[in-house]
Amino acid sequence: MSVGYRSFAYRADINVPVERVWRAFTDSRVLQRWAAPGASVTPREKGRMHMVFGSGVELDAHIDVLVTPQRIRLILLPTPGMPDQNAVIIEDFLFERTAATTVVRLLSSGVPSAKGWVTYYLNKRRYWELALTRLKVFLEKGLDQERT
Repeated sequence: MSVGYRSFAYRADINVPVERVWRAFTDSRVLQRWAAPGASVTPREKGRMHMVFGSGVELDAHIDVLVTPQRIRLILLPTPGMPDQNAVIIEDFLFERTAATTVVRLLSSGVPSAKGWVTYYLNKRRYWELALTRLKVFLEKGLDQERT
């Protein structure tokens, strides 16, 4: 019996330059303010991103691909909240500059469709929907800008 996999895609159109969106993902101080307190990132290939979502789901990931300011691909590492340690889960963030906005696309894949993974999948999907909406508001209100 073969196991299927779940995936999802999410798109956020953010009305700021791509450089500010990129910084929100690659500067730990900014990442902590919109994503999760204590979040950290080492922004380079073979680097790492770590955060604990509000629902207690942990993301600990190896940065497999980093193309400034176009793409960050994460390979999730096993965490205590995962039902099984053998899954290869990918979170691929693509950043596209348009005339007036930055389009952020998240392509998430590799979550097993087995019954034991349903809660993990739903929590992760919901977190990213909320987090990217939070990012949009955070950046469009200028909350990432240094105040003098």
